[in-house]
Amino acid sequence: MPRMARKAYPTDLTDDEWRVLEPLLPAAKPGGRPRTVDRREVVNALRYLLRAGCSWRLLPHEFPVWQTVYASFRAWEADGTWEAIAGALRRDLRTGLGRAPEPTAAILDSQTVKTTEKGGSAGTTPASGPPGGSATSWSTPRGF
Repeated sequence: MPRMARKAYPTDLTDDEWRVLEPLLPAAKPGGRPRTVDRREVVNALRYLLRAGCSWRLLPHEFPVWQTVYASFRAWEADGTWEAIAGALRRDLRTGLGRAPEPTAAILDSQTVKTTEKGGSAGTTPASGPPGGSATSWSTPRGF
């Protein structure tokens, strides 16, 4: 799919980065309408969004519409694409450093898994503030 000509943002993927990432993204589903949105531009929009810290609706108009970018992000989150990408990049990095592709050991210290001796509801601190949720709203994706 030909790319639209636009001025590049500093967050855009390089050609080398795209060559690594492209095969890790899901292919178009068979049947139905042909894909009309460039997946590279969707990833560029996600990178812009994360770096700028803006909301979905504030994506610049040069990118695909925010609803498309959001739907792609959520679909890739639901189908495990982001986990697969992280795993593939980790394996490539480890191999490039001369290490085994997968780690062979993990370390947990007692501070990491520390818990209360009371257990149950007595071991938890009740929520403070008025019921009905928090006034905090996250407008950027997590885990990207």
